[in-house]
Amino acid sequence: MPARPGFIQPDKDATEAAMDRALDALAAVFEAIGPGERTLEIAILRTDGMPLHQAVKFSPTADVKLSGILGADDFYTLAVFLVFALEGSTVTGATLIATTAAKPHPRACGWTVRAGWLHPMSTTDVEVALIPCPGVTAEDRDIYTAPALPEPTADDEGTDRA
Repeated sequence: MPARPGFIQPDKDATEAAMDRALDALAAVFEAIGPGERTLEIAILRTDGMPLHQAVKFSPTADVKLSGILGADDFYTLAVFLVFALEGSTVTGATLIATTAAKPHPRACGWTVRAGWLHPMSTTDVEVALIPCPGVTAEDRDIYTAPALPEPTADDEGTDRA
């Protein structure tokens, strides 16, 4: 009997390809939202119905060279969630929300995972994704439509990774 009913072991090659895409996607997200204090939040729904969430805050002075921050536990968890969302066999839905510190309110945008890549969410979808749990005060954020992220080509995958 499988240890986790409802989970099928992901294909090793598909997982490795998703790892490359996740690093490409995170680099593109950081480029799209620019420098400063930033928070990334990922929410996924596993195929067994369990929702998972991870948030990571980056200081304005953080060096966001992906190879240098993958050891941080919170970021590592976020990256792993993104890998499995992009791979797709154990996750049925995922969103990635980016919030940047700005005056007078933080700014936020988001992407949803479809067909192995991050696609911009509408402002309405981001607002819905940011509805807090009952009893939790919502942070006032200016919501905008996320930019489209350039999809890596087959030639890009796995390059310059050590």
